[in-house]
This record gives sequence, structure tokens and C-alpha cells, in this order.
Amino acid sequence: MAKKVNRRKEIRRKLLHKYRLVVLNENTFEEKISFKLSRLNVFITGTLFIIALIGLTTLIIAFTPLREYIPGYSSTALKRKATELTFKTDSLVSVLNYTNRYLDNVRMVLRGDIENNEINRDSLFTPFKIDPSTVDLSPIREDSLLRAEVALEDKYNLFERTGSNANLVLFSPVSGSISQTFNAREKHYAIDVVAAMGTPVKAITHGTVIFAEWTSDTGYVMVLEHQNGLLSVYKHNGALLKVQGDFVQGGEVIAEVGNTGELTTGPHLHFELWTNGTPLDPLNYIDFK
Repeated sequence: MAKKVNRRKEIRRKLLHKYRLVVLNENTFEEKISFKLSRLNVFITGTLFIIALIGLTTLIIAFTPLREYIPGYSSTALKRKATELTFKTDSLVSVLNYTNRYLDNVRMVLRGDIENNEINRDSLFTPFKIDPSTVDLSPIREDSLLRAEVALEDKYNLFERTGSNANLVLFSPVSGSISQTFNAREKHYAIDVVAAMGTPVKAITHGTVIFAEWTSDTGYVMVLEHQNGLLSVYKHNGALLKVQGDFVQGGEVIAEVGNTGELTTGPHLHFELWTNGTPLDPLNYIDFK
């Protein structure tokens, strides 16, 4: 026990023992400055200095551009730009996918194809139809009122009566006799209107020209995009008076009747109506007389 006490006293004496640090002039050995130090003071001072140096280095790394030169650290500006580019890339991919789907629909219109070659979606539910003989089909008062209301409805209105498209009117693109009507079974998704060469072809309503080019089968073709995904197609024209990107008003002349393309036997307008990839019978919405 006494040895432990003596050892502690010896350690304490060594830590607190005073030493003098003297700075002398090398030539004259004149004392310039001196410090009284102990081992404990030197240890504490050195420890505090090291802690301060580490803290200062950390602050410099954290709050100055010098951290960019240390391996493993990246620039905040670069991170922000990388994040912005990631969001822009995702947006561009979404726009590209939408554009590709839109172009696929336009290609289907130009080729006269229908996805899955199916028009009548109600036929999917044919096995589940109810036998009419088992149902009382006598009209009720509400049904009679609804029929009267529908009878007064505008037959040329392609959209619902409420909303911004309630008063949309479709003009006849050209007047003349109809040589071939809409026939989905024969994949003739249009009507052919016979007219003299050079007869003006008009836009059925306001829209944008999304296609105006020559094709080998149908000659000069123009496709207009209208609101709510409605497309109008004009084929076998003799000349096109509008170019892609032009905005046209309803009733504005956009082309001339012609006899161009391999799939034609005389001057006429091959006119189609499409909505969201599905063909419509133009006679249900437009009077060509």
C-alpha cells in the first residue's frame, strides 16, 4: 500500500515539476525570453491545441469550397444539377412515351388500322346479355321524357351538352354525292364524297395540322387534330393548302379535291373521323348535302 502511495506521489511530482524554457541569443547567449513549464501544462496545452486544430479543419471542410478537393466529397452545386437533370430526364421520358403513343395513333389513322381490329366493345359482353322476352319493356314516364329530350338534341353535337365543347359545330368538308359509305366490316373507316377536280376542301372545325404529306396509296393526305382527341383525315387531295403546324378555323379551305394515290378511281374526297384511336361514321355527325 505504501508503495502505491509513493508511486502516485512520484508521478504527481514529475507532472508538476517545473522546467524553464529559455530562448537565448546564439551569439551573445543573452536571455531573450523564458517560460516556466511543467509536463502537465505541456500535455494540457498540446491537447487543447490539437482539439482546436481538428475543429478548425472540420469547419473549413464543412463550410468552404476546399471540401471539394477532398476525395469522397462532391460539390453541392453538382448534386443540385444532378437532381434537376434527373427530374428533367423523368419528365422527358414521360413526354416521349406520350408522344410515341400519340404518333402510333396517327399511324393507325393513316394506315386505316384499328387496335385489336375491334370496334364494337359491347360485343365483349354478348354472353351476359339478358333475354328481352324475360324483361318488361313497356316505356315508363321517365323514359318517355328522356326520349323527347334526346330527340331535341343537336344531331351534329359530337360531345356532351355540358362543358366547353357543348356548342361545337362540324362543317361539311365538301358537298357532293357519297359513292361509298362507312363500313367497318370491310375496313372502310370513311366515306367517299364525289366532287369535281379542284373543289375546295374545308376544315370541319378549328384545329391544328399534324400531318400534310404525300403517300403512295392515298396521295396528298392531311390530318387535323381537334379538341378532345378528335382527328379528321382528308385523303386523295389534288393539292394541300396548309402545312404541318398550321392552325385552321372551321370552314377554312385547307386542300383541293383530287385523284391522287394508287387507291383511287376518280376525283373524290376520302374523309375519316377518329377519336382516341377509334373510327367514327362521319354521317352520324356531318351533313354532306
